[in-house]
Amino acid sequence: MAKVPLVSIGRTREAFLDGASYGRNVEAMKALDATLGERRTKVSSGWGEEYRSRVHKKGKRTARERIEALKDPGTRVFEVLTFANWGRKFGRLESPAAGVVTAYVRVAGRWTMVIANDNTVASGSWWPMTPEKIERAQEMALRLRLPVVYLVDCSGLYLPEQSHSFPGRTGAGHIFKMNSLLSAAGVPQIAGVFGDCIAGGGYMPIISDRVFMTEQAYMVIAGAALIKGAKSQKLSSLDIGGPEVHVHQSACADVRVPDDDSALLLIRAEIEKLPSSGCAFYRHGAQAAEPFQPAGELTGLFPHDHRMTYDAHEVLARLVDRSLFWELLPDRGREMIVGVGRVNGLYMGFVANRQGVIDDPEHRGQKKPCGILYKEGIAKISAFSRACNDDGVPLVWLQDISGFDIGVEAERLGLLGYGSNLIYSNSTNSVPMFTVLLRKASGAGYYAMAGLPYEPVVQLSTVLARQSVMEGRTLAIAAFNTKLDDDFEIMSKDPAERAEIEAGMRDTEARIEGDMSPYKSAAQMDTDELVSTGELRPWLELFAEASYQSIGHRRIKNPRIWSLHDLAALTELRG
Repeated sequence: MAKVPLVSIGRTREAFLDGASYGRNVEAMKALDATLGERRTKVSSGWGEEYRSRVHKKGKRTARERIEALKDPGTRVFEVLTFANWGRKFGRLESPAAGVVTAYVRVAGRWTMVIANDNTVASGSWWPMTPEKIERAQEMALRLRLPVVYLVDCSGLYLPEQSHSFPGRTGAGHIFKMNSLLSAAGVPQIAGVFGDCIAGGGYMPIISDRVFMTEQAYMVIAGAALIKGAKSQKLSSLDIGGPEVHVHQSACADVRVPDDDSALLLIRAEIEKLPSSGCAFYRHGAQAAEPFQPAGELTGLFPHDHRMTYDAHEVLARLVDRSLFWELLPDRGREMIVGVGRVNGLYMGFVANRQGVIDDPEHRGQKKPCGILYKEGIAKISAFSRACNDDGVPLVWLQDISGFDIGVEAERLGLLGYGSNLIYSNSTNSVPMFTVLLRKASGAGYYAMAGLPYEPVVQLSTVLARQSVMEGRTLAIAAFNTKLDDDFEIMSKDPAERAEIEAGMRDTEARIEGDMSPYKSAAQMDTDELVSTGELRPWLELFAEASYQSIGHRRIKNPRIWSLHDLAALTELRG
């Protein structure tokens, strides 16, 4: 009988990293984590205490307070797309988190996706990027078949910026298509309507399987301000589309409740009626366990300088249960590490970039740098990706990559073809894939290792992550290449021209370095969430449980009959 041959990996931290280096790494990470914490706090405060007070005076909760009341006690809320619109101004205004909270929330023992309008930011209006953020959260739920909970308190589009959120393929109307696709796939959708629900905000809850309305809520295509004669008739939006209308007359809502807390209790009760998680079944008798090598040490394992290396096996040892791992094809394509470990007792496949240098098997006595994709490594991760997809094993891609090998020999060896094979594999996989940008995410290597364009369910970026085609200095050299000699030195002898070229190269490098900030990526939704390295294990626990929660919508093979066993058997070294 085939079994998954998990073996112990990793060493105590003192065995591979001296205390001084570890301490420097920790201190550098503390500063980055402090910035992350401060910025999260700023986003979560919305438009500030004055606006929270306004909400409370109406007898209502804020969006994040509703989520706290809804979630299971003692569990963590995993927000995604927290920094959408970070640093972006709309006139004098900001839209923290694009005016909507999207988060994985455990409710009644089940993971759900909660989408909650932030009623402290322009009454929950939809800003530029709000629709895209809602749609991305809906897509995550659809891919994992997680119930969706809408906490609606939305006064419609923020009209001064309507041209940036109304039209286009991912404009506000696409939210309702996603509602429909979720419904067609049988994904439960439950809506609580807590206040304003105007125009598009009125459409969002309607396709849900259950709709609860508080006494302060109304759903209208157009509010009283736009209806002729409403003022003279002394009509309010509540009169036009409140619970009296939509619960008792139109039947567009199901239940009328007095307040926020009553609605949240009924939403929990509906979630409790759904099938419970399949995780216990798919653990195959195993118990969830922490890594034997402490996950908290990840904070000090990564050098702040991206040019310095670390041991990727030690990272894996601090992510998988009991630090047990089955590495496949360890002697081929050694720049890449592929294998299987458990996370919270559930099998997950891992692909990671080895760091440092390795022997070059094609040129005896020579070394080659890791963090680059070569022919064998590409073939290895492509075969592993297909096997995990066939077996139903969710995949985690741990990226720290500078790109593909380049040059005459790389082209002769057909890296374009091997790379295309890998891209095809990742493009057609149906198994849940999750991508983590540990540090570098450069060039086509970012694409090949299931970067966001290849639609992982979630892409995380650590606070160390740098997304780019080229590093700033390299790009500056490329941009001014015609002005440089073969040693990349400025050719001109004219002092004024030399100074102009030097300034241009400095400005280009600085601009590109700024563009590589993970906050810039998060603001543009080029990554789904920013995390500390110390948070990686809890996020992987979420990914594992969310992948195995729903049953019957994808193939999950018994581990005795995995294709991965065949792959291992055919590549065993014979004595």
